[in-house]
Amino acid sequence: MMDDVDRTLLAALQHDATQSYAALAGQVRLSTGAVHERVRKLREQGVVRRTTVDVEPAAVGRGVLAFVLVEANAWMGDHPTRDALAALPEVMEAHVIAGPASLLVKIRVGTPEQLQASLRRLFQVEGVTGTQTVVVLESFFERPLDPYP
Repeated sequence: MMDDVDRTLLAALQHDATQSYAALAGQVRLSTGAVHERVRKLREQGVVRRTTVDVEPAAVGRGVLAFVLVEANAWMGDHPTRDALAALPEVMEAHVIAGPASLLVKIRVGTPEQLQASLRRLFQVEGVTGTQTVVVLESFFERPLDPYP
């Protein structure tokens, strides 16, 4: 079970995952070794899924962001669908949803033409019958998960 110290560590790591264990220890008033052990346990438990870098998409040629509602004639949460979507490098996220479609897919590409090509590839995924695409004009912020419920 997570306590407030674990939640504080999670918030600190989300803010800057490059912090040393000593810096984290100062924030939660524990020894460096105790913090290292807590973070290790959070990783083992799957609470911390990965440590990554937040890259500015436009700086690497992926400035076009779109969310696509994918309509289908079959359940889309199975492995063949997951594998087909995971094979498309421009697909950043894919979620089985309840509502007007079967999936919600997040796509990042460099140009509108690349987005059109991505949509064509989505239609090649077995079971896909239609899409509705929303192109993002500007993002105000993307918030990390708050470890305090």
